[in-house]
Amino acid sequence: MTTETLAPFDPLAAAIAAVDGGPQVTTTSEAPALVAAPANDGQVATKDLLIIDYSGDLEKVWATMILASTSAAMGVRTRVFVTFWGLQVFVKDSKRITGENWMQKMLSAMQRPGISHRKLSKMNFLGMGPWMMGRLAKRYGVASPKELLEAAQAMGVEFIPCQMTMDMFGLKPEDMIEGMAEPAGAATVIGLLTENSTPLFI
Repeated sequence: MTTETLAPFDPLAAAIAAVDGGPQVTTTSEAPALVAAPANDGQVATKDLLIIDYSGDLEKVWATMILASTSAAMGVRTRVFVTFWGLQVFVKDSKRITGENWMQKMLSAMQRPGISHRKLSKMNFLGMGPWMMGRLAKRYGVASPKELLEAAQAMGVEFIPCQMTMDMFGLKPEDMIEGMAEPAGAATVIGLLTENSTPLFI
């Protein structure tokens, strides 16, 4: 019987590798060049991506983190507005029950918050599905959602929690992971969408 040996994983290198479409990359300490487009007045306008993340399903969380980290690695200003079940992803893994009243606590008990406790929308198999996905990711050098989240934050991706969802779920700032932006509402999101942000719903 052979023992599987897994190479150390570098989430930042993996995020930059996704830009080139291959696993082999050479990184430097220099920041990636800013992707920009000329504005009508002759000035340079920064490209801006706004991801609206409203799902807590593992595969959708994974997709969000891959796209956010890759976008940031390409020099695009990237913001992720997290609302409804998407917000539970950004609760600290150590938090088991959140909320103030029995309904809020029951919701967190039925769907444990935290990025390390996500379930698949299909073929979850009482946790076997996510476990197999994790093993396959390690075997083929794919970053986990948590590793991608850390890489995205390191590259300046802004994760904006929805104030309405925080109120509904009884979530407090101390329940959330470090580095979250100030909570915002729908008006803020609409403002970004009507300016120069390219929207992406996940």
